[in-house]
Amino acid sequence: MSNSPLLYIGTYTRRGGKGIYVARFDTETGHIGEVTLAAEASNPSFLALHPSQPILYAANEMEAGAQGGGQVSAFAIDTNSGALTFRNQQPTQGSAPCHLAADATASLVISTNYSSGSVAVMPIDSTGQLKPSSQVIQHEGSSVNVRRQQGPHAHSVTIDPTNTYAYVCDLGMDKVMIYRMDRENGKLLPNEAQNWARVPAGSGPRHFAFTPDQRFAYAINELDSTINGFAFSAEDGSLKDVCRISTLPDDFDGSSHCADIHVHPSGRFLYGSNRGHDSIAIYAINEKSGELTSLGFESTQGKTPRNFGIDPSGRWLLAANQDTDNIAVLAIDQKTGGLTATGHSVTASMPVCLTFFG
Repeated sequence: MSNSPLLYIGTYTRRGGKGIYVARFDTETGHIGEVTLAAEASNPSFLALHPSQPILYAANEMEAGAQGGGQVSAFAIDTNSGALTFRNQQPTQGSAPCHLAADATASLVISTNYSSGSVAVMPIDSTGQLKPSSQVIQHEGSSVNVRRQQGPHAHSVTIDPTNTYAYVCDLGMDKVMIYRMDRENGKLLPNEAQNWARVPAGSGPRHFAFTPDQRFAYAINELDSTINGFAFSAEDGSLKDVCRISTLPDDFDGSSHCADIHVHPSGRFLYGSNRGHDSIAIYAINEKSGELTSLGFESTQGKTPRNFGIDPSGRWLLAANQDTDNIAVLAIDQKTGGLTATGHSVTASMPVCLTFFG
C-alpha cells in the first residue's frame, strides 16, 4: 500500500464541473493534495476499479435520450500523474446508471440503472475494455412511498467477498435482490437459496456493505434513515435479519435521507452518511451477533454527503459534500471508531464519489 494513493473524485457535471478529478492523498497526515481534472466525462457519478489492471470505470448518470442515455466508460490510469485516458464506453440499456462494480476476476462490470430500475452486465476483455451488455435484468415492483417508490429503482450493486454473489439494493421495491454470478456466460442468475431480502415498507434500500470476515452485511435505507443488518451465508448467499437501527439522533426532527455506508477495514465499526442532518453516523459492530450500537454522529463539514470513503490505511474518512462543493477529512480513532474533524478540506464541484487507487 502506498503512503500517497491517488484519490479519484466522481462528480455531477451540471454546475460547472467537467468530469473525473484526481488528487494525491497522504495517508500519514490525512492531507489531500491539489485537485486536478483527470478526464472529461458527463456525470461520472460512481467509480470502480479493475481488480488487477490500472483501469477505472465510471457510470455516466444520464437519463434515457440525453446524450445517448446511460453509459459506462473505461479509462486507463497513468499511475504517476493520475491522468485518465479514455478507452471505450458502452450503453447500460437503461436510464440514470448510478452505481457499478467489477468482479474480482475481471470478468464482469455490473451497473444499476436507477430511473429505469434495471441491472446491466458487461463483460470485460483482456485489456480492461468493456464489451456490450450480455444481459439486462428489468426489475418489477413498487412499495408504499407514492413519490419515490412508484416503480423499481436499482440503486447499487455490491459483490460479496467470495466473488460469488451480486447484491442489488432496489429502493423502489424495498428489496435487496440476490444474484449468483455466471462469469463465464456474462449472466446474473436468481440465487436458488434466496432471491431477495426484504426491508420494511418505505425504507428504500440504497447501498450495501460487507464485513471483512464475511459474516455480516448492512443495507442503508435512504427514505426512512435506517440501517438493516443481516447475517450473510457464504455457502448459499442468503441473508438473515439481525438488526435494524436509526441513523439519526433521537431529537432530530428535520428532513434527512441516507446515502452511503462503509465498514471499517478492522471490521469493528460501521459508518453511514446522512444528507440533511449532514453527518456520519458511527456504530460499533458486535463481532458475534452483527448487532449495531450507536456511537454518535460527526458533522461532514458541509452539506449533502452523498458519498464518503475510508482511506486504505483505515485512519481517515473523507466526506464528499455534494451541495457545498467540498471534500472534508475526518480522523478515525482506531480504538473507539470515533471521528474528529481535521479542519482540512478541498474544493471540487459537486463531488459524489471517492475511490482510492494505489
